[in-house]
Amino acid sequence: MRHVVFNSKGGVGKSSIVCNLAAVSAAEGKRTLVVDLDPQANATHYLLGSRASEAKPNLTDFFDETLGLRLLTSDADTWVHTTPFANLSIIPSDLGLAELQPKLESRYKIYKLRKLLDRLDEFEVVFLDTPPALNFFTTSALISADDCLIPFDCDEFSRRALMQLMEAVDEIREDHNPELEVCGIVVNLFQMRARLPQQLVDELLDENLPVLEPYITASVKMRESHEAHRPLVDLAPSHKLSQQFRELYAALDRNC
Repeated sequence: MRHVVFNSKGGVGKSSIVCNLAAVSAAEGKRTLVVDLDPQANATHYLLGSRASEAKPNLTDFFDETLGLRLLTSDADTWVHTTPFANLSIIPSDLGLAELQPKLESRYKIYKLRKLLDRLDEFEVVFLDTPPALNFFTTSALISADDCLIPFDCDEFSRRALMQLMEAVDEIREDHNPELEVCGIVVNLFQMRARLPQQLVDELLDENLPVLEPYITASVKMRESHEAHRPLVDLAPSHKLSQQFRELYAALDRNC
């Protein structure tokens, strides 16, 4: 199963959601892969820490090879790197990814990622992290995935953008990937005691949008997890955020 986490708004926690759900999947014994399609490489740094800059060849190298005149010759496993966490691997990225985008768009390479993932059939679960824009890399991820998760950070700007995001998924489904569906909206950075977040979530529910539970609450523990380069289920297995991600992963299994 391949899940893409997508929102064109930055700062909604895409990389945190990807890495922590992937860590839960790996902790449950499933061979799990993270694909970092964001040139900022937040997921790469989260999972690899100081090893991130040394993780070569990476996704930039993969897409650069697709621009060659010859057919891809490298084994699919060439781009995959292990993390310090059992059952969890990553195809990392770096800033060079952004420099390739114009060439990849002009050469219409949007199906190359799906072909690569089809070759990596040893992984049971794949999570794809995307940049905060509907660009070549996000489109490639949506074409490659079975379903889409949309992070929602209880902000009015996210509320306004949500329908546009769902329309974008509909367009990808119509034009490129008929199996693609929105698995659910992941409520992130939720503040239980504040009025506005609950009001915004209630509006989504009133419109019968697929809001997943539990909601991921705001906590300084997430920042500590980033700084330690350890997903929550590894850093603080008994913390409430770790339990929320376990329950959210279970909801994916039920609904997607």
